Amino acid sequence: MILNGNEEKSMANRARDWMAQAEKDCAHAAVAQDAGSHEWACFAAQQAAEKAVKALHLFLGQEAWGHVVARLLTELPEAPPPDLIERGKVLDNFYVPSRYPNGHPEGAPFEHYGPLQSNEALDHAGEIIAFVRAAMAGS
Repeated sequence: MILNGNEEKSMANRARDWMAQAEKDCAHAAVAQDAGSHEWACFAAQQAAEKAVKALHLFLGQEAWGHVVARLLTELPEAPPPDLIERGKVLDNFYVPSRYPNGHPEGAPFEHYGPLQSNEALDHAGEIIAFVRAAMAGS
């Protein structure tokens, strides 16, 4: 997409909003984890990472669509470290099944998630957010 100067400036301004929401979503994930809602912690962590990567896309003057964190990372102009993409792939697995009963062969979502999964989700989201924060600060 070709943008004029005003659209690019507006998108960059919204990048900060997306990043602020990513950080808020990550904090919400920690609260959900503390409350024992590990399925929601996993989903909120995925959302935090997704919004952070979208913030970076906007910061760089491009739009990003979709919910697949790994793909959003690979679509950045400069490739992120491969381990970050792998972290995105783990988080992508929390997007649907953590919320919908038909996301697993049986049982409600909360029956499939515990501290192991939510710790992993928070760790991966935190690493992605730190990467985005550093990339936005370095430009």
